[in-house]
Amino acid sequence: MSDSGRRDEGDERDAVRRDEVGARAGTGGTDAVAVDPERDPRDEPTQIAAEERRRSTPFGSAIVAAVGAWVVASAFFFETGAASLWNNVVVGAVVFLAAGYNVYRVSNDVPPSTGVGSLVTVLGLWLIASAALLGMLGGLFWSTVVSGLLIAGLAGYNAYESREARTVAGEGARVR
Repeated sequence: MSDSGRRDEGDERDAVRRDEVGARAGTGGTDAVAVDPERDPRDEPTQIAAEERRRSTPFGSAIVAAVGAWVVASAFFFETGAASLWNNVVVGAVVFLAAGYNVYRVSNDVPPSTGVGSLVTVLGLWLIASAALLGMLGGLFWSTVVSGLLIAGLAGYNAYESREARTVAGEGARVR
């Protein structure tokens, strides 16, 4: 085969790729791909996984975010030392932002991040341990322990569910 024959095949493949990318991006290409507007372009396993995420993950992640906000606020409601105050403020803020990030992802039909869910689970476990390690007393101790249990439990469940949803959707090999 000559060089011009190879170039023609390569050019043809590039044109097909541009058309496919343009069709997915909604910009079209030189040969527009016909898309049925009434048919969802995702396949059935992806639709099932997306529905499962919509039903469980945003609600659980929203609760985790709210508990994270409470951890921040609780540091100001109860008498506390500087270490306990900063621990609850920093950890609570990270929990709030990370759980909010997963809510945002799911609301935009993007699978939740298993890594972020796992990080929040670890932070929930840290809250439980830090209540004793930092010598928290009274209401702050119990507030931090119960908040840590809720965060660890719900975030752990959300991380598990996001992993399962990816497996069902065939995205198990890709980690985000």
